[in-house]
Amino acid sequence: MPGQNHSTVSEFILIGFSNFPQQLIPAFFLLFLLMYLFTLLGNLLVMATIWSERSLHTPMYLFLCALSISEILYTFTIIPHMLADLLSTHHTIALVACASQMFFSFMFGFTHSFLLTVMGYDRYMAICHPLRYNILMNPRGCACLVAWSWAGGSVMGMVVTMAIFNLTFCGPNEVHHFFCHVPPLVKLACGDNVFAVAKGVGLVCITALLGCFLLIFLSYAFIVATILKIPVTEGQHKAFSTCVSHLIVVVVHYGFASVIYLKPKGSNFLEGDTLMGTTYTVLTTFLSPIIFSLRNKELKNALKKTFLSKIFPLSF
Repeated sequence: MPGQNHSTVSEFILIGFSNFPQQLIPAFFLLFLLMYLFTLLGNLLVMATIWSERSLHTPMYLFLCALSISEILYTFTIIPHMLADLLSTHHTIALVACASQMFFSFMFGFTHSFLLTVMGYDRYMAICHPLRYNILMNPRGCACLVAWSWAGGSVMGMVVTMAIFNLTFCGPNEVHHFFCHVPPLVKLACGDNVFAVAKGVGLVCITALLGCFLLIFLSYAFIVATILKIPVTEGQHKAFSTCVSHLIVVVVHYGFASVIYLKPKGSNFLEGDTLMGTTYTVLTTFLSPIIFSLRNKELKNALKKTFLSKIFPLSF
C-alpha cells in the first residue's frame, strides 16, 4: 500500500571497524574508553562546580551546564554501543534500536548546536548591551532559551528519524559506519523516493546548522565591533576573554562537522569515514570540557577552589 513502510530488514550490521587490522581493535577500545570516561568526568565536574559555586549562578554558566548535559547524553547514545561492538564478534543492532540511536543522536547533536548559538547571543548581550543584560537575560528568559534549544533538537531528531525510517529497507543490511548515521543508511534503502528524502533531510540539517553558525558569526561581528570601541586595551582584553572558550568550542564543533558532512561525495574509503566519524562523536565532546575549564578563568578558579583544594590541600 502507498505510504506504508515495507521494510523487510529487522536488524543492521555495523561494520565501521571491521576492516581495521584486528591487532588495532584493543588499542581503539582503550583509547575511546579513556576518552569517554574523561568526557563524562569533565562534564560532571563542570556541572558540579557550577552547581556548588554561587558566583557561577549566571546565565553564561547555566547555558554551559545545559551544554554539558547535552554532551553527556550525546556520547551515551553512541559511544557505549561502539565500545561493545569493538569487543564483540556480532556487530548487529535491531531496527528499533537503530532508529532510537538516530533520533537521540540528532536530538542531542542539534541541541548542542542550538545551545552554542544561545551562548553566543548571551555573550552579545553581555558585551553589547551590558546595562540591559540583567533585565533581558533574566532567569525565566534563560530557562526558556534552554527549553527551546532542547525542543528544537527534539523536533530535528524526530523529523530526520521519521524521514529515514519511512524508507524501504529490502536488501543488504550492512551499515558502513559504527553507528546508525543517515548517509550509510540511505545507501541501503530502495524505492523511488530515496533520492528526494535524502536531499530533503540533508537540506533541513544543513539549513539548521548553517543558520546556527550564521547567528553565532553575526553575534561575534557585533561583539568585535563593540570591543574595538573600548578605548583601553586592558578593557578590550577583559571583554574578549569571556568569549574565548565559547569561540574555540564553536570552531572545533563546526570544523569537525564540516569535515564529515562536506567531504567529497565520491569518497568511499570506509576506514577514513570511520576515523572522521570518531573525530566528531568522540574528540569534540572530549575537548569541550577541557577548553571551557582551561580557557575560562572563573570556571578554572572555581574548579580549584571546589575540588582540587580538597584533593591537594597543601598545594593551595
